[in-house]
Amino acid sequence: MPDSALDLRQSTEGRVTRILFSNEENGWCVVRLQPEGAPPLTAIGPFLGVREGDDLRLSGRWVDHPRYGRQFEAESYLQIEPSTLDGLKRFLGSGKIRGLGPKRAAAVVDAFGLDALGVIEHEPEKLRAIRGIGPATLGRIRDSWAQYRGIQQVMVFLTGHGVSPGVAIKVFRRYGVGAVDAVRANPYRLAEEIFGVGFLTADRIARQLGVPESSPERRAAGILHTLREAAGGQGHVYLPEDQLLAAAGQLLGEEPAALGAALADLAARQQVRLAARPESPAAVYLPRLEQAEARTAADLLAIVSAPASGEPVMVDLAVAWFQAQSRLRLASGQRRALAVALRDKVAVITGGPGTGKTTLVRGLVQVLERKGARLALAAPTGRAAKRLSEATGQAATTIHRLLEYNPVSHGFNRCRENPIEADCLVVDEVSMLDIELASSLLEAVPPGCRLVLVGDSDQLPSVGPGNVLADLIASGRVPVVRLDEVFRQAGGSLIVVNAHRVNAGQMPRLDPDAEQVDFFFIPRDDPAEAAELAVDLAARRLPKRYGLDPVSDIQVLAPMHRGELGVIRLNERLQDVLTPPGRELVVGWRRFRVGDKVMQVRNNYELDVFNGDLGRIEAIDHGDREIAVRFDDRTVVVAADDLEDVVPAYACTIHKAQGSEYPAVVVVLHHQHHVMLQRNLLYTAITRGQRLVVIVGSNRALARAVGNATIRARYSLLAQRLADPPEAGTR
Repeated sequence: MPDSALDLRQSTEGRVTRILFSNEENGWCVVRLQPEGAPPLTAIGPFLGVREGDDLRLSGRWVDHPRYGRQFEAESYLQIEPSTLDGLKRFLGSGKIRGLGPKRAAAVVDAFGLDALGVIEHEPEKLRAIRGIGPATLGRIRDSWAQYRGIQQVMVFLTGHGVSPGVAIKVFRRYGVGAVDAVRANPYRLAEEIFGVGFLTADRIARQLGVPESSPERRAAGILHTLREAAGGQGHVYLPEDQLLAAAGQLLGEEPAALGAALADLAARQQVRLAARPESPAAVYLPRLEQAEARTAADLLAIVSAPASGEPVMVDLAVAWFQAQSRLRLASGQRRALAVALRDKVAVITGGPGTGKTTLVRGLVQVLERKGARLALAAPTGRAAKRLSEATGQAATTIHRLLEYNPVSHGFNRCRENPIEADCLVVDEVSMLDIELASSLLEAVPPGCRLVLVGDSDQLPSVGPGNVLADLIASGRVPVVRLDEVFRQAGGSLIVVNAHRVNAGQMPRLDPDAEQVDFFFIPRDDPAEAAELAVDLAARRLPKRYGLDPVSDIQVLAPMHRGELGVIRLNERLQDVLTPPGRELVVGWRRFRVGDKVMQVRNNYELDVFNGDLGRIEAIDHGDREIAVRFDDRTVVVAADDLEDVVPAYACTIHKAQGSEYPAVVVVLHHQHHVMLQRNLLYTAITRGQRLVVIVGSNRALARAVGNATIRARYSLLAQRLADPPEAGTR
């Protein structure tokens, strides 16, 4: 086959003569296929339920594997039922149908001929005429045949509607032999219940099945999809009713007024919750988010009002003691922040880089440790927790590990009935805290525990829904200390200087004679040149000049996923330089190689890895389609079903880098990214670099980012619930 045809969709068919590998969990197989009148070939793909002797028709493409040679990679398949007596005997006696071995299968075919399959499916009682088939055996045959037919029907039905075989297998695992009936009854349930199926796919299936555009199921699914997208993509905890109906109407191609009944029905069935707002449209929530917001407010207010556990602290003496033993003279803002943290039940400490947050937390920990208080230190990510531990000399952990996830109950062991055992909880990088994690955390804080929340309110908000830190500050219900004095040792760094300049709406200072030259801007207007330079800097020039490891020490950041300067394309280019082509595992658009830097993009509590965690691939099992990834201090095996949650991470979005710091960052900033260019985005990117920040891109993009102070508001009622709790409620 000519190379030019390698990427064209093709088909082939033949008999399975040998199964070289089979994974029963995800259906992935490697088989030898014997086409009629042609040489045998190797085929790979999701052949769930296939056995030796089966005749298959495959659709896919030819690929050249560096070790195993030419293979046919199937995207879908159809099992061809045999049309000869000998073929029927082989098919039924292959072990596919429990209760029919080779001899009994031959007897069935001898008795019913080419009608044998029809008898098994439609008139199985006739099999009782065959010697050795009693009620129990007949039951096994009937159940096994139903499962076989169910798999085939699901695969043919869903792949025929554009659903990938991998997702089709998930559907079968979820619904069993009744999967086709379940999907036909309401195809929109796929978008709600099967990860990997979105509204548009479910809607396409529904259209092909003849579901009317104005059906209640479609309208309800469109409203729910709009709410989920607002939460997952834009960070909203709720949407105002009028905006929700307008957005859902645009998605569905209907007038917003036509969707009111569907929304009311969803509310009646508790699939959404509506919170009344004075003189404003109702706030429409997904139930889990409304519950999280209400509990966060209630639990925080309970902590604020409860008396503190442990011995009272003489604040002035404690501050003086820390200054004396550490030989430090705290700035007035630091002294005030330390006093608030020691005096009040809940305190919020915020400030930018170089303003002394680390010194403050270290002082708080040392004072409370001397008083014999039980301390707990946590942060949203592993990297942030490690920095907190190094700064204080005390053990710190991720919030997820602090709460002790239970894979059996799919919840946290630490909760209201089994709270964290601490007199003071310090949480760093609180700007990353979304509303659901905040709710779980506060539920597990005992009423008498002090709570100190530390973060930079000028950074981007959390990836998940909510704007917890900003809402706490805006509520006025907890004391807030903002550190704004940049200390001399930090002020010598252009990274720190320019972070504060950008935050104040000023262009970065580019000064080759500065005390510490750790910040550079290299203008490149042409996107291709900018991409080439960014890759060259990260992979070659900076490692050589500064002695950095290009994988573990340098992180490329960009505002967006797509485009020539998006993280997907940058990752492809960096991967080809840093882990040259060899044997790789291909999963959709992603290619995994040993040595690759990867990122987990969805919480996986069973594996104890979370959204934003970085790791490196240590090994790949091509047979089981698994990868072994080293995350910090441990290695995790990511199974085939979970690979969609892992992406290459030589480059990542600035949002995903939040809470992490790297020895060096290369920030790609171009007017291609104009819709994302905001001041807090650039500020967050700059503050990710510890020793070196290099910005590559256009002057126009840099100026736009610095000048655009617009912050995309997130819909949340947390501040109002905290400020005026009696008025908050749902209907």
